[in-house]
Amino acid sequence: MGWRHPDISLEDLMKLVKGFVDILILTSGYQSSGRIAHWDPLNINKAFQWASFFENVLKTFGCLDDHQESVKELDAALSKLTSEASFPQGLANLSSATLTVARGFLVEHFIHTLPLRDSHLRAFLLATIEMDLDELSAAENDCLSVYLNKLRLQTTSISSVQNRMFTNEDLATSPDSLATKAGECEIISLTKYTLQRLLKRWSAVSNIATIERSLETISNNIRCSSWSEFDDNLFKEQLKQNDAPAIVEQVVGFVTWNLWKSKNLSYFLDKRAIYMVSGASMIFSASKIQWVQVLERLNISVQRSDDNFRDTIELLLLGCIANRWTYLIEHLMSVSYYSITTSEQFHEVCKLLPAKFQTLEPGQEAMSSKESDILGYLTGILNGQLHPLWTVSPALAAVAIPSWSPLFRFYMNELELQFRGDFSTMRCCSCIQEKKEHHDCELAERIWCLYIFHGYGARQMHGPNSV
Repeated sequence: MGWRHPDISLEDLMKLVKGFVDILILTSGYQSSGRIAHWDPLNINKAFQWASFFENVLKTFGCLDDHQESVKELDAALSKLTSEASFPQGLANLSSATLTVARGFLVEHFIHTLPLRDSHLRAFLLATIEMDLDELSAAENDCLSVYLNKLRLQTTSISSVQNRMFTNEDLATSPDSLATKAGECEIISLTKYTLQRLLKRWSAVSNIATIERSLETISNNIRCSSWSEFDDNLFKEQLKQNDAPAIVEQVVGFVTWNLWKSKNLSYFLDKRAIYMVSGASMIFSASKIQWVQVLERLNISVQRSDDNFRDTIELLLLGCIANRWTYLIEHLMSVSYYSITTSEQFHEVCKLLPAKFQTLEPGQEAMSSKESDILGYLTGILNGQLHPLWTVSPALAAVAIPSWSPLFRFYMNELELQFRGDFSTMRCCSCIQEKKEHHDCELAERIWCLYIFHGYGARQMHGPNSV
């Protein structure tokens, strides 16, 4: 039967929805230009008026017979809008259900995506208080006293929020959860609902701070634990054989191995790296056209600094491994000392090149489509210059560049040039000039990282003879 709303056409409603989406985008705290968005009580109040408008439009359907067809048409139009490549992924669940509870949807975005600067928080709370007072003034003479009495009665239930653990459900923005939260808005007050959400956010921030402190303690312990895994039995066995040079070589190799392990494990546990991998996960969950636009804004300045360019390189590499972060930490923690020279490590990694470049394993091409897009973009901005890869963690470069990618071959070619002492525009060490082997230099560490993540994994799974 088609759209049947008596007061507004579907086309006009969709135009207003696009305006509401622009408002929701600004709740992130930033304009599209990257400048800080200005929110004062008046603007926040206007945003809630928009939300109330959509709630009222959807409520009207409840008074109409056979309104399901109109709702279906609205959802179809919203689905077409949200499926556009340029549509923000954080609002991809926009539907008739979320518009029914638009105020709750707006509160969630204000509280969970807006950087809660003091000025924004003050403006947001002031706007919600004013809206509650306006509603009460229509039915109560002394609206302020009624408002304060309601808050006193609600103190116990608000305080109980602080005693409950923060869960993923609290951040959910599904239609069902939002409907429940919007129902709370009607039953209690917008002020109380807002305070509950703020307390939930405070609980989350508090838990994150606790985790960060614990993680810092673990990271510091790792940096100081290079000798903690020393194999005492191996050392005693070497002593029995009275082979002093072998003992020294074994000890030096073990210490170097564990220093590299601790250093690179510390990178994966570092707070900055975790922040960046979280950001990378969010950025690259969007479509390619969207994350390319984000990265272009990061590098929009012609006179970009080396630090900013390094951060962009790091962000791209982290985007390749964001969904494997926990596994990579577990793998690196499981690595135990194995007596193998840098030369042997390098040749083991080189064996991966022919087979991996000839064919991809079944299903690997589809699985790596996003990774291929990221690596293709990275290769483009590197423009044949590999020295920026030397500014990021050796472990990150090793694990984020898969052996099937052309960039891996370029990376390996540069390592080979330096390993053999041939001409190169950059140098990791001075071992060749000093006529000594690569043992504990940066080049040796980069080769070790490649071996750990590409060759050592096969050794762990299938035994030493399989690599």
